Parts: sequence; C-alpha cells; structure tokens
Amino acid sequence: MTTRIQHTDSWYAASASPHRRFPALQGEVESDVCVVGGGYTGLSTALHLRKLGFSVTLLEAQRIGWGASGRNGGHVGTGQRADQTSLEKWVGPGAAKDLWRLGHEAVELVCNLISEFYIKCELREGNLHLAAKKRHVQGLRDEAEHLSKVYGYDQLRFVDSTEMGWMTRAQGMHGALLDQGARHLHPLKYAYGLAKAADLLGADIHEGSEVLGYTDNDGAQVQVRTASGSVKARFLVLACNGYLGHLEPRIAGNIMPINNFILATEPLSKEQQAAVTRDNFSLSDTLYVINYWKLSADGRLLFGGGENYSSRFPKDIPAFVWPHMLKIYPELADVAIEYGWGGTLGITMNRMPDFGRLGRRTFYAQGFSGHGVPTATMAGYLLAAAISGDTDDFSRMAAVPTHRFPGGTLLRKPGLVAGMLFYSLLDRLGK
Repeated sequence: MTTRIQHTDSWYAASASPHRRFPALQGEVESDVCVVGGGYTGLSTALHLRKLGFSVTLLEAQRIGWGASGRNGGHVGTGQRADQTSLEKWVGPGAAKDLWRLGHEAVELVCNLISEFYIKCELREGNLHLAAKKRHVQGLRDEAEHLSKVYGYDQLRFVDSTEMGWMTRAQGMHGALLDQGARHLHPLKYAYGLAKAADLLGADIHEGSEVLGYTDNDGAQVQVRTASGSVKARFLVLACNGYLGHLEPRIAGNIMPINNFILATEPLSKEQQAAVTRDNFSLSDTLYVINYWKLSADGRLLFGGGENYSSRFPKDIPAFVWPHMLKIYPELADVAIEYGWGGTLGITMNRMPDFGRLGRRTFYAQGFSGHGVPTATMAGYLLAAAISGDTDDFSRMAAVPTHRFPGGTLLRKPGLVAGMLFYSLLDRLGK
C-alpha cells in the first residue's frame, strides 16, 4: 500500500519535484538497523549505514522531509548552535575544539553529499548575521576575533554598519558578521536528495508508517511495531526530534517541541532582491527569538519570524510573520505574500543537540535547536559510525552536558513559555 499523505502547503513543496512515494510497511521484516524518522537525521543515518554494509529499514510516520527537515529556513551554519566561548566553559578548551571541528565538518558533509549524489537543491554560499541591537555589536566583534585567534577560522569577519548597508537595506541593524563558510539551500530538495541516495544504496524506506512502540530488553534484537507491520533489528535509531511524542519517555523531557513560521513573497524585482541581499547571502539577526531570511532561486523572499509554543499554528500564518518582515524591510509592504507555513522543531535547554544511547541497542540524536541542516546530517554520520563500532565522535557529542526541562514533559511547556516571553520582551527593549 502506498501512502497518500500530502506535504504542508509551502513554497518548498510547491517548488520541489515530488519524490517517488515509498510504501507503508506491511508484515514482518528483519534488518540490521531500524531507523525511526525520515528527516535529515534518519536519512543520513540510513545512507551512511548502507555505505558501511548494514541492512536498513527506515520508518517515517508521514512523508520524507515532512517535519522540520522540509520546512526550515535552509541555512547551513558553521560551528555548533551554542557559541564556542560557552562550550569552552562547559566542556573545556580541548573538547570545545573537537566540537568546532565537528561543526565545520558538518557543513563539509552537507556539501560533499550534495556533490556525490548530484542533489539539485540550490546550494549557495555565505551568511550575514546582523546585530539587531547596538549592544550586540561588541559581541559580534569579539566572536570574530576569538574564532580567528583560537580556532584559526578565516572565513568570518565583522562588517561595520556602513559596509553592511551596501550588502542589505535591512532596517534597524548595527553591523554584522559575514560568514563565507556558511551555506544555504532548498531544504526539502535536499531531504529528497538524501532519500533518493539512501534508496539507491539499498535502504528499505517506508512512509505512512508511524511507530506505535518498540521492545528492547537488551536481548538479541529490538522489535518495532507499526499499525500494519513490524521490524526486528539488531539496532534501533530514534531520529524523531520534535515529533518524538510519547514514543520514548526517557528522552522526551530532554527537548521541547516549538513551532516556527515562514512566509514566501511573490518573486521580487531585481532591485528589490538586491535591497534584500546584494550578494545572495542568507541572513539572520541576533534577537533571541531570531528572524532569518534568504532569497529563493526564483527571487522570492523567504522570511522566518515568530514562534509559538502551543499545539496549534496561527490561523493566518502570513499575517503572523508579516510584521517581523515589515519591520526589517518596510519598502516591501505592497509585495504579495503567496505562501505561509509552520513547522515543529526540537530545542534543548542549552541549545546543544542531545546525543545518546539507551541500553545496548538503541541510539538517538535530537534537539538541534534551529541548527539542523548541518548538525542533523552529521548526526546521521556519527550514529552510523557508532553502530559500526567507531564511537569516538559520537561520544564527544554525547558528552556535552544536556539537561532535562524542569518537570520533564509535564511542566516543560509552562516554564518555556515564561522564559521565552521574558527573552522576547528583552528583544523589544533596549538599544
């Protein structure tokens, strides 16, 4: 049986050629590894396991790339989601350098997979990270200097407000960091490309196959159940992120699902495109509730702004995001908004991903906190390596301290809402 589930009505879904539909799981199958989740983490895991010779069954509840992997801003940022100065305090200078290396290699991995499998996903270079408050400027200067001196990173530099004004007409900004090692892409096309690669390498992929539960008693196998079938496997990978739900209570409290929203305008004129970004960089700002944006291949502004913490999306997503866009580009007030969509991502308390192992046979990676294109792709590589016996870099990621949200899944949402409201208030105050 082939699934008929449809992607959300986004510009990404409208502009990506549909991949072939993968059938729902039927009956009992056996595999070396069962992967739960058809986003970047699961697809990368399946792809790299096949390269290592493991048989793989991947189960996706909806469609490939249906979650955050097919709905995000498409930014491929360097480093980790947390800054290196914080990481040095948490894990020490040596381990922080290993984490920087892994963050750098994550971007390289994305680019190498795109090249190796001829994934047409509109890969471009450069990100401009804009200081939304005057008090943020010195922090950006310090970051550029620190990464240059301590880590030898030479693709990042501070841009003063005058030079920034030549690059973008974004209003209310006070300088920026230009990272020419960063990339940006079409996220759903990238997810489709990973799925095609995994499929070509022999992974057994199933859509419309929600996992209802699994049994792992540290015996010889794990058994994973769906409504219409089951998988017996030597190892299990949980790659569900913000869509984990109640599948695994032991790690559910480590992350918080939140919703973020994006709009897509009509195609802009050449002059309007140049006003947004002269050099076709992706852009983002330093607000705690971050705004992020870029141009599409056909000249649309794809702008992400605003988030909520409920189980429901706003009724009118374009109207929800539009004020954030208009504050930065007021001259686009008369531009038509043609798409608006939302997605759920998983965040952690310290914004670093949560890697780990449950017993002998179950591995997981989650909580990419808005840095998922490179980090989730790298997570799949590290999960595959760990299953094959090379656990060094997986253990380095797993060793980063992560903290359960206070009260676990029961009380995490009220606490998060209070915290996020506090930080969003700070975003609106001060200079």
